[in-house]
Amino acid sequence: MRSNTGETILALLTGAIVGAGIGILYAPAKGSETRKKLGEEANKAGDRIRETVEETTSNLSKKAQKTRSDFEKKLAETLESTSHKADDILLALEEKLEKLREENAKFGNKISSKK
Repeated sequence: MRSNTGETILALLTGAIVGAGIGILYAPAKGSETRKKLGEEANKAGDRIRETVEETTSNLSKKAQKTRSDFEKKLAETLESTSHKADDILLALEEKLEKLREENAKFGNKISSKK
């Protein structure tokens, strides 16, 4: 499930910009004043959008770093666990091999004594 926080904030800012623009256009003022107000509102909206984008980017970057860190930690744990298991398997195989050698040596002695 993905987060829609950035999209929601962008929709709210867009609504605010459109509402402010419509309010300014219908307000009784001279053309030059209206253009000045529109420019100011556009600058404010641009600043808010930049802040929102920076904040969202920062949050995504932090989440990506945490996810990578968590993955690397789990991978290291898995590799360590696997390494211990491999050591256990090798030890068990060496013990079996030693027993086989002992039995083989006994079997070889029995054959030698029968000759």
